[in-house]
Amino acid sequence: MVETSPLGRFHHHRLDLKRWLPSFLSSHKTLFTLLWIAAFASVFVWQRNIIDGFSFFRRVPARPMPRMRPVAFNLTEFGAVGDGVTLNTEAFERAVLAISKLGKKGGGQLNVPPGRWLTAPFNLTSHMTLFLAEDAEILGLQDENYWPLMPPLPSYGYGREHPGPRYGSLIHGQNLKDIVITGHNGTINGQGQTWWKKYRQKLLNHTRGPLVQIMWSSDIVITNITLRDSPFWTLHPYDCKNITIRNVTILAPIFEAPNTDGIDPDSCEDMVIEDCYISVGDDGIAIKSGWDQYGIAYGRPSKNILIHNLVVRSMVRLHFMLVASWVPGIDVMCLLQLNLEGSEMSGGVSNVTVENLLVWGSRRAVRIKTAPGRGGYVRQITYRNLTFDNVRVGIVIKTDYNEHPDDGYDRKAFPVIRDISFTSIHGQGVRVPVRIHGSEEIPIRNVTFRDMSVGLTYKKKHIFQCAFVQGRVIGTIFPAPCENLDRYDEQGKLVKQSVSQNMTDIDYDF
Repeated sequence: MVETSPLGRFHHHRLDLKRWLPSFLSSHKTLFTLLWIAAFASVFVWQRNIIDGFSFFRRVPARPMPRMRPVAFNLTEFGAVGDGVTLNTEAFERAVLAISKLGKKGGGQLNVPPGRWLTAPFNLTSHMTLFLAEDAEILGLQDENYWPLMPPLPSYGYGREHPGPRYGSLIHGQNLKDIVITGHNGTINGQGQTWWKKYRQKLLNHTRGPLVQIMWSSDIVITNITLRDSPFWTLHPYDCKNITIRNVTILAPIFEAPNTDGIDPDSCEDMVIEDCYISVGDDGIAIKSGWDQYGIAYGRPSKNILIHNLVVRSMVRLHFMLVASWVPGIDVMCLLQLNLEGSEMSGGVSNVTVENLLVWGSRRAVRIKTAPGRGGYVRQITYRNLTFDNVRVGIVIKTDYNEHPDDGYDRKAFPVIRDISFTSIHGQGVRVPVRIHGSEEIPIRNVTFRDMSVGLTYKKKHIFQCAFVQGRVIGTIFPAPCENLDRYDEQGKLVKQSVSQNMTDIDYDF
C-alpha cells in the first residue's frame, strides 16, 4: 500500500476546488447572494463603528489638519474649551469675524480640534473652511432660548410647523460664496433629543430649526463629516447654486426622531449628492421648491441634480428600509426613499437623475407626490437601474397629497407632471410594482418604461396600476403594463397605440 502524502491530499483537494468553484460561481443567484451578504455586513460594521465606537482595528494617531486656505486658525485661539460644558458661542463668532476680514486674501480656515465644543447657533462667512478634526464634535445647545428666531422662508409663507418666526439652524449662512465644511469625519451634533420630545408634547411655539442651513449662496462643498441628531431637517441648502455633498454621514434614530430628513435640496440647482451614508427618522432625501401660492410666487425651481452612490437607512411612515453599499466590481447598490416632495414643490423640479438603487423590505421605493393647489411642475426625471426586493409598492406617482399652508392657495393651480423615465427595473416579492395615480386635473404625461421584470407577491390583475396616464412601454416588460400606455418594440416602432389614457384601475386595497 502506498500512503498518500499530505501534500498529495492537498493537491487533490485543490483540483476538486478548481472543478467546484467555477460551477458554484456560475450560479447568478449564488453570486448575488454572496455579494448581498458582503455588502450588508459592511454596512453593519460601518454603522456599529460610527454609532457604538466599535472597531476591529487599533486606533491610528490623530492626523494633522491640512491647511486649505492661506490663513488657518485654531478654535482654541479664541478662548474655546472643548469639555462639553463650557459654552463656546463667542469663540466661534470671534473666529468667523476674523475670517470675514480675509476674503480678498483667499479666506481663512477654522480648525476645530478633538474635543466636545458646546455652542449656540452661529453663522458662517464667505471664503471660509470649517475643518473638524477626528474626534472633534460640535454640540448644539439644547436650550431653545439660545436659538435665534428668523423670519419664515419666503417660499413657505410661514414656519413649517407653526405660523410666524422659525428657529434658526445650529450652523447657518446667508448670501455667501465659497463655503467648505469638511474634516477628518468630525461630527456636528444637534442634540435633538430635547427638541423631539418637546415637539411630541406640543411644547414648542415655533418651527424647529435644521442642523445646517445655507441660504442664497453658491459654491458650497460639504465633505467628510458626520451630521447627527438634528432637531429638524439635517442638511437644508435653500436657494443655492453649485453644491457638492460627498462622503457625508447623516445619523438620527430611526424611531421617535420626527422630520429628521437627511438632505433636503430646496430651490437649488447644479447639485451633486454622492457617496453618502444616511440613517434617519424620515426621508433620506426630499427635493423641495416651495409650498403652494408662496412657492409659486417665489418661483425658484430645484433643477440639475444628480443623486448616486448612496447608502440610506430610513423609517418613513412606520416602515423599515435597509440598504446594501457599494461592492468593488459590481454596480452601486443602495436604497433611497426619494421624494420629489409634493407637499413642497410649487417652484418646480426638473432634470433630476437617480441611478443604481436596490430597495428591499420597504413600503415604498421611489415616489413623486403633488396635489391641486401646488402649481409648479415635475419634469425630466430619470431613474436607472432600480431593483426591488420585498417592497409593497415600487414606483409611486401621487396627485392627491392634500396638505396646505393655509386656505389662501389657488385651487385651480394644477401642477404639471411629465417626461419621467424608468429604465432597467427588476426585482421580486413586490405587491404593486407601479401605481401612477393621475387625475383629470393633473394627468401624467410622457412616462416611459423600458427593460422591466419584477416578480410578484400577489397574482392579481391590477398590479400595474394607472389612472390618467399617457406614455409608452418599449420592448417587453413584466408584469403586463396598464392599458393606458402605448406599446413599442425594441427598435422603437409603434406596435399598439392606447385609446384608454384616462382609464382608471387604482386599487388601494392591496
